[in-house]
Amino acid sequence: MLVAIGANLPGPDGASALETCRRAARLLDGICGLHLVALSRWWESAPIPPAPGMPPYVNGVALLAGEAVPEAVLNALHAIEDRFGRVRPFANAPRTLDLDLIDAGGRVLDGPGLVLPHPRAHLRAFVLRPLAEVSPGWVHPRSGLPVGALLDKVAAQDARPLSPEGD
Repeated sequence: MLVAIGANLPGPDGASALETCRRAARLLDGICGLHLVALSRWWESAPIPPAPGMPPYVNGVALLAGEAVPEAVLNALHAIEDRFGRVRPFANAPRTLDLDLIDAGGRVLDGPGLVLPHPRAHLRAFVLRPLAEVSPGWVHPRSGLPVGALLDKVAAQDARPLSPEGD
């Protein structure tokens, strides 16, 4: 399973967005019996859509191994977001933590509670660049396009690594 991790506001304890993302990544190990097997570097990106005065996002992707019911994983992700003070006042609002289930073993689901693969992941460099680090052979389950071809389509989007190596 692939989980996107992002934040652009300090956590409820004042922790930076980067530190919040690091803490959330550690909490992913063990949810629903899954194991964290890879974590991308941390990336920084501008908000999409652009919003004046909104801080940049910190983003990464975690690769989790094992079998789990995708809806249960989504519920566990929401519980972690809640721990970090996530609120949803409006679409694309700044956030203390955002955890998105991007892919669950290639399953295709059409809601209402869960859409897989994530409906906008293939349009976002801040998801695809770190995803390519942890799963370079990933193929989008709906389009059949490999992550490299999807990256070509978002090459102009701003997303840059915060460090040269993963942490």
